[in-house]
Amino acid sequence: MPRFVVKTLHVVTLVAVALVAPAYAKPQKVEPIIAAAEPVAVEAGMAALKRGGTAADAAVAVQSVLGLVEPQSSGLGGGAFMLYYDAATGEITDYNGRERAPASATADRFFGSDGKTLPWPDAVTSGRATGVPGAVFMLDQAHKDHGKLKWNSLFDAGIGLADKGFTVSKRLGRYLQTGNFPQKKTPDAFAYFGDGQGGYRKTGDVLTNPAYGDTLRALAAQRSDAFRSGPIAEAIVAKANAAPLPGGMTLEDLAGYRVKSTTIKPYSVTSDFRGKPLCVPYRVYIVCTTNVPSGGIAVLQGLRIAEAYPLGQWGVHDPRAWQVLIEAERLMYADRDYYEGDTPLFAAQQTAYLNGNYALSRAATITVGKANAAPKAGKLPVLSVQPGADATLEPAGTTHFVIRDSYGNVLSMTTTVESVFGSGRMVGGFFLNNQLTDFSFNPTAADGTPAANAVAGGKHPRSSMAPVIVFDAKGKVVAAVGSPGGNSILSYNLKTLIGVLDWKLTMQDAINLPNVVARGESIRIEKERMEPKVWDGLVAMGYQITAVSGEESGLNGILRKKDGRFDGGSDPRRSGIVMKGGQPSRSEPGRRSALGQRK
Repeated sequence: MPRFVVKTLHVVTLVAVALVAPAYAKPQKVEPIIAAAEPVAVEAGMAALKRGGTAADAAVAVQSVLGLVEPQSSGLGGGAFMLYYDAATGEITDYNGRERAPASATADRFFGSDGKTLPWPDAVTSGRATGVPGAVFMLDQAHKDHGKLKWNSLFDAGIGLADKGFTVSKRLGRYLQTGNFPQKKTPDAFAYFGDGQGGYRKTGDVLTNPAYGDTLRALAAQRSDAFRSGPIAEAIVAKANAAPLPGGMTLEDLAGYRVKSTTIKPYSVTSDFRGKPLCVPYRVYIVCTTNVPSGGIAVLQGLRIAEAYPLGQWGVHDPRAWQVLIEAERLMYADRDYYEGDTPLFAAQQTAYLNGNYALSRAATITVGKANAAPKAGKLPVLSVQPGADATLEPAGTTHFVIRDSYGNVLSMTTTVESVFGSGRMVGGFFLNNQLTDFSFNPTAADGTPAANAVAGGKHPRSSMAPVIVFDAKGKVVAAVGSPGGNSILSYNLKTLIGVLDWKLTMQDAINLPNVVARGESIRIEKERMEPKVWDGLVAMGYQITAVSGEESGLNGILRKKDGRFDGGSDPRRSGIVMKGGQPSRSEPGRRSALGQRK
């Protein structure tokens, strides 16, 4: 391995940097910006910011609209992770609103009466798939901590759209017309989306959802208590326990849900990462993300591996740089699939997992210029027992949005109902999640070794969601980004971070780069977006690449420019939009990418 690898990793050390917390600015002193998946949701969030609201206020408005107009991706019946930067204190808070398994859940949750794992279509539409939803509880907590506007004023846009109707988007219409998945065929989904003639609604149709409007009214009046007890909570429990395969959720599970939140200064680096926002150095930056059970730690490990190589010097047009991205992804997935989970064992080993020496040992396995064999999980020195191989099937649902308010606060939030339309079971106009299918279907490997991500009562399933905020050496926000996409989220985020931090691209150009998803023997690349020189270079190295025409990423992010102002980017693969100070800016599908290729 080249000598610069050793040198580069040893130069980067964990150093605590003293920050001076700025005071709150008056509204409009800083230009607000939002990047999210649906224009009407962005408009709702921007309206809250224009009234003097914070990023936390806007997030409530954005999510309440997304749950209505983008039900295939997120909603009130799902979960979320949020990273929140408070400009007044210089602190970041990690909010964990991930779903939890009911207290009654056991390791054999996804086994049938025959002792075999349930078929996927049966599992995802079952009551067993639904976890105790946490998104509403998380938003409530974040609003109490950081909100300025009245809670009950943040649902007007969602209520209006639910009552008066919203236009079925191109993406939602595509799922309804061409998607072949079991959730669309459930009685609840068909009753909601049916066109009255035996088919489904299509793009451009106007759809009303008065039940959703009533749910938002209840939330506006009762806050998240409406999900802890009363008619909505009772309906959630009843639906989750309906046949087939009831899930065992109780009102006590809902009433007992507690949001996990921890706050640190981004540069208050410690030797103990347990239960805190995760912040590690990368080049001249500090990259922060949410802790387990989110996928943030895997993205950070991928960065620390990539840091061993001069990606900035090589540049975006060099096949070697893309090879390092491929191998960093393969290594991070290999480790993640064995080690990561909501377990005391993984909490104890986090520091070793992110340690520069461990990253160096993983980076040292990469041979530049030649195709590498698919890697196995590394060996962490702190483990007395090696976990077993994971058997998680994680579909590509979810949505992500980023908000910077006029006070300088920044929010990065990834939210989901798991796969398309969650479990396909509806309550109060929204879908319940099927998030518990993110647990390993088999709680043990073939040799009987327990999987770190096995089902257990009260446990959070492992997630790939990984909202990110990046800081510079002076403690100022540089960027915020995140993506949906199932387990490919890790790849999408890693590519985009390297694009803006190493290759110095705009956020939009980094998002537009070809997605590369490398996991084990599988290497998928969007060939139409890839520069021929890079593609041919990787093939010449000996890589067997699967050419794909599109990946279901939905990246949204913001990036500080040299003049201190922020620009944003939204994924042209979906229907996202960026709005600054009330002015929208769509991604142009026909624009040239940083690689000079037409989309």
